[in-house]
Amino acid sequence: MKLSVLDQSLARSADEAGTALRETLAMANWCEELGYERFWVSEHHAFPSVAGSAPEVLLAALGAATSRIRLGSGGIMLPHYSAYKIAEVFSLLANLYPGRIDLGVGRAPGADMSTAVALASGGRPRFERFPELVESLSDYLWNSSATPVVSPRPPRGLPLWMLGSSPDSALLAAQRGLPYNLGVFINPQAAPELVHLYKARFQPSALQPHPYAIITTSVFCAEDEARARALQLTYDLNFYRFVTGQSDGRSLTPQAAQESVLGPREEAFIASRNISRAVGTPAQVKAQLQALATQFDADEIMVVSNMYYFEDRQRSFELLMQAFNSRAT
Repeated sequence: MKLSVLDQSLARSADEAGTALRETLAMANWCEELGYERFWVSEHHAFPSVAGSAPEVLLAALGAATSRIRLGSGGIMLPHYSAYKIAEVFSLLANLYPGRIDLGVGRAPGADMSTAVALASGGRPRFERFPELVESLSDYLWNSSATPVVSPRPPRGLPLWMLGSSPDSALLAAQRGLPYNLGVFINPQAAPELVHLYKARFQPSALQPHPYAIITTSVFCAEDEARARALQLTYDLNFYRFVTGQSDGRSLTPQAAQESVLGPREEAFIASRNISRAVGTPAQVKAQLQALATQFDADEIMVVSNMYYFEDRQRSFELLMQAFNSRAT
């Protein structure tokens, strides 16, 4: 089972974006050293606690900071942009770092709707045109006779990934013959049938003769289960405060999270996110991920570990890789 990483450049407070971005660069180095397959970065806008608003810029820095690991966007929110511009940006990245760039695209806004309007040319997001934009982007990347010509010329085989958490994205990936990444960390209720649907409907393409599916899920791994649960609780409470509008842009510390008294709403929110993630010791997390991979018929697992301290995230990825490299079952 190949293991990969999604990093969201989470900042502990709005004024710590620089630290968050430096941690992302250091984490890419760490994951390369540990032997992870890919290191992807996300796109979010108008979130004070998320520094990763421009994955294409961050990927350029990551390429310079690493030498082997595949790097990608998880993902570019294509309805905000010109397909031609994205083709040029990622062609440039792929020429800078040959054989190492993945272009992942998604339909979601990555922000609230007022921000989506601010991002959109002419003030109108084009979510309904996403399939058309994907077709245009594919043409620019792979059709040498497409006009206008993409400059620099895209390297042969630059992969285009479909990201999503719904039947629409699974079907579009299948129809276009693209590899698929299902974000169960975004939608914990996403059913395994989405991957099954993708593989059943897959139409081979020149670059992707067979279906290939990644599931991206949250992981909180530590030496003992209690520690892992504490790391998970800190993230869950901070995420709950964000989605309910209670956050002031500064994250709760692990100590503050442990001292919090959970009400029924917080408990229900946390329970709803426990369906498709892995939490516990290395052996427990390995077993949980293997079960998810079997359940979803996944060809690869991508993990996101949004822990408060950088060192805890480093250790989580280290323990996880050690568990999968161990011969013990």
